[in-house]
Amino acid sequence: MRDKLQQIKENAMREIQESGDLSKLNEVRVAILGKKGELTAVLKGMKDVAPEDRPKVGQWVNETRAAIEEKLDETKKKLEAAALDAQLKSEVIDVTLPAKRNKIGHSHPNAEVLDQVKRFFTGMGYEVVEGPEVEYDYYNFEALNIPANHPAKDEQDTFYINDKIVLRTQTSPVQVRVMESKKPPIRMIAPGRVFRADEVDATHSPSFHQIEGMVIDKGITFADLKGTLAEFAKEIFGEDTKVKFRPHHFPFTEPSAEVDVSCFKCGGKGCRFCKGEGWIEILGCGMVHPKVLRMSGIDPEEYSGFAFGIGLERITLLKYEIDDMRLLYENDDRFLKQF
Repeated sequence: MRDKLQQIKENAMREIQESGDLSKLNEVRVAILGKKGELTAVLKGMKDVAPEDRPKVGQWVNETRAAIEEKLDETKKKLEAAALDAQLKSEVIDVTLPAKRNKIGHSHPNAEVLDQVKRFFTGMGYEVVEGPEVEYDYYNFEALNIPANHPAKDEQDTFYINDKIVLRTQTSPVQVRVMESKKPPIRMIAPGRVFRADEVDATHSPSFHQIEGMVIDKGITFADLKGTLAEFAKEIFGEDTKVKFRPHHFPFTEPSAEVDVSCFKCGGKGCRFCKGEGWIEILGCGMVHPKVLRMSGIDPEEYSGFAFGIGLERITLLKYEIDDMRLLYENDDRFLKQF
């Protein structure tokens, strides 16, 4: 038995020495020490050894196993070190090469202007409200004093889903929904995407963004509207900006006005940017029509209010002096990096 164990040990040492890599070394370990290995077979044959010889034979088997395991562990460490060394040599990193720069994104011009508008109005106590983009004809038109067959319906070139549902042409329906669900006082802005069947060109798109604002309370006058929009214009275009109100007509406000700001390029003197007029149109506004208040469940004898509508893209184009609205939607890196 001792000779057999010695033979197993010598063969194991030789095979370990010749293994050459970790995979072959593991094969040697399994062949000798595995469940069906040579040394394991010897242990299984212990039942055939005379009882008085078993302690001595067991000692020889343990000594053989210990010697083989020690050699296996020693060889494994050498092979792992050699493999790591080879890997380091084959995967050399040239630390002098320039690093790859990460492309860091930033806010879209529209998003930057919208954030500025939100900060201004929330600072004045307004809340930001959102509503559905697919809207009922009632909220988009009728509740805003635009009944069936009203010319304004044609002017807005509406996308109809069916005779009762449309893609909203403005965010004013959100104002109606707020008036129906909340009692005055109300101070709110409603930013969001709107849709009109316009041809795509430098100043038009079938999908764009508006910011509608509204205040409803006791004793609200046109003076409150003028003061609010004058401060808004200074916030967006600069402290020296002046505003001018021109009479206009909107079905949902009475009286109504278009608002111009003094040209921030020439200070109102007249230049190419303002087409020599010294003024630039930016939004429409007016006092909320009594009929609109009444349809929304608010008594116009007790409450009054004003509303305004801002085209987000128009403000963005003016603020950053962009001459083509399509640039905002093309996702061109070269354009967006300028802001």
